[in-house]
Amino acid sequence: MSTTALDLAIIGAGAAGLHTARRAMDRGVRLEVFDASARIGDSWRERYRSLRLFTPRRWAELPGLRLDIGMFEYPTAAQLADYLERYVTAFEIPVRTGIRVQRLSTAPNGLFHLELSTGEDVVADKVVVAAGAHHRPLLPGCAVDVDPAIRQVHSLEYRGPEDLATGSVLVVGAANSGTDIALEAAANGHETVLAGRNPDQVPGRIDTPVGNLISSIFIRRLRNLTLDTEKGRRAWELQRGHGVNLVRNHLSDLRRAGIRQAGRLEGVQGGLPVLAGGERLRPATIVWCTGSEPIRDWIDLPGYADEAGIHHDRGLSTTVPGLAFVGLPFQYSIASPTLMGMGRDAEYVVEHLLQPAPVLRAA
Repeated sequence: MSTTALDLAIIGAGAAGLHTARRAMDRGVRLEVFDASARIGDSWRERYRSLRLFTPRRWAELPGLRLDIGMFEYPTAAQLADYLERYVTAFEIPVRTGIRVQRLSTAPNGLFHLELSTGEDVVADKVVVAAGAHHRPLLPGCAVDVDPAIRQVHSLEYRGPEDLATGSVLVVGAANSGTDIALEAAANGHETVLAGRNPDQVPGRIDTPVGNLISSIFIRRLRNLTLDTEKGRRAWELQRGHGVNLVRNHLSDLRRAGIRQAGRLEGVQGGLPVLAGGERLRPATIVWCTGSEPIRDWIDLPGYADEAGIHHDRGLSTTVPGLAFVGLPFQYSIASPTLMGMGRDAEYVVEHLLQPAPVLRAA
């Protein structure tokens, strides 16, 4: 197999990777983007079909291409997926799909070495990892004790009501995905219980022109909550380990749909889930909306991270020169892992990662 030499390798062709590629292409560097999915946007197509984003059109768009929805509309996951695919075509971004980077390491000459699932090798001066954060479902330990007769599905795997068995549904996790799926289950005739801590909710309705404008103001405030401000650092500490507020769904929507809101899931006894207070349920299906985590075991770069996380400054590795990330939680602001924040982070990373090396002068 041949070896390809690049100035920049970008791993991941989602919005973060495409933002990065577009900025880097403006600088004329040799680059390629590698994505494990068969098709651009598949990470969005593989989410539940009813998913609609909270990001208004103007904040969901990438530079130079209109997202083909109404001014006050929010894209569905499928619409965003198709938009990303059109973006690659429109700007001729060199993306290689269906190719997984199986190992990222350093070569003896100091360059980065990418081992691809095709058996090919790539060497690159610089690498940006923009591979996303939602790869492996997180499940509570008690999930293994659930009666095998009860169907279990994680929100990452859930596509639509056809994934629910006939009978009642328990949704564990009361944040945005959990309330989306609970409302869909109830609308399809399932007696539905939603277990979990009730998060706060965003006031007003975002799916109105006024709500859309207000959400744009709110987005600007989120983008200003950065790690170089005291308010931003406080927001980061408060956000760790907690979900975000309900944005589109309101608690009143759940009540009108007949969804019973319960306390936290305490565990499993005799194969049945037990709620706070000791109530045992016998649902036909449990949908776990309990979070997910990235898979980064393919990154073989000693010292790039430890138990506390990745060592970086605004996405630029502080321990591995030439390595950077885009799309990390609170990479610079609370908006960093979202469509409304990752473009600014990509621009910063490209500007600093690809700046010319300083000229050393003789003494």
